[in-house]
Amino acid sequence: MTWLAFLGVALLVVLAGQRVAYYGDALAEKKGWGRAWVGLILVAATTSLPELLTGTSAALQGLVDIAVGDVLGSTLFNLLILSLLDAVGGRVPLLGRLHAGHALAVGFALLFLSLQGAALFWGGPVWGPVGWYSPLALALYLLATHLTFLYERRRPQAEVERLERLYEHLSLAQAARGYVGFGALVVLGASLLPTLAERLAEETGLGASFVGTALVGAVTSLPEVAVTLSAARLGAFDLAVGNLLGSNLFNALILAWDDLLYPGAFFPAAHESHLAAVLVALAMYGVVLLGMSYQALRKLAVLSWDTLALLGLYLLGLLWLYSLR
Repeated sequence: MTWLAFLGVALLVVLAGQRVAYYGDALAEKKGWGRAWVGLILVAATTSLPELLTGTSAALQGLVDIAVGDVLGSTLFNLLILSLLDAVGGRVPLLGRLHAGHALAVGFALLFLSLQGAALFWGGPVWGPVGWYSPLALALYLLATHLTFLYERRRPQAEVERLERLYEHLSLAQAARGYVGFGALVVLGASLLPTLAERLAEETGLGASFVGTALVGAVTSLPEVAVTLSAARLGAFDLAVGNLLGSNLFNALILAWDDLLYPGAFFPAAHESHLAAVLVALAMYGVVLLGMSYQALRKLAVLSWDTLALLGLYLLGLLWLYSLR
């Protein structure tokens, strides 16, 4: 019965996520915000709400490993989705066709992961109700959104006008209503997924850190899968990738929120095995940066060398985490 409920809710998220991608892309072009910025901020914040809800519940219950594992597991899974996006994206390798502005999100993600690794390894001082990580994470996130918006404003006007013609039949109000309405359905469905995932996780008997990273993190990333694949069908690859990279930045901010809610020192209470997830994420982001810079011209088969490496690193990371459970 739990599996049936899980699949039903997941289907709701997928169907509503398709429309979120459509209206989010329309909103980006009508407002002149840019697909990468909307993917980074607007769509990413919507699809990351399951992680926020899971982290809130886990922090209030004192389940630090579930909260940390959910964020780091979602980060790894979002990077894995790039392989899926590459597989369905046609003959041209994905990372080589991306807007150069995505390098900003990759750079900020590397900074976030460095801070998370330091907080998990060192702990550090506590400032009032939060540790040192939280105010730095908030400042870094605001800087990332500001710089990405400024970068998107530099796009050539001819490109903006060409993209706007794709949504001539929609008014700005219709695009906004569609985004908000279907986004609410995504949130409703995705908010039910963590509870169902935890119920399934109890049946496995695995450790909390492994379950949080491998299972809960993947489950709460289902909205990202739905929105990413829907955006890819529209040819909006920058929106799709911007959603994934933006969700990871938003996830880093969720850890600051969890730190605020947890009654005590948040990061020192986490299991040391989470450092393995941080290291794997750093390696996967390194591959993304290499792929964007090298710009491969063809794939090895259905995947290019960079997205194949992302798949391999994700699987190796799961094996490593399983051995540390």
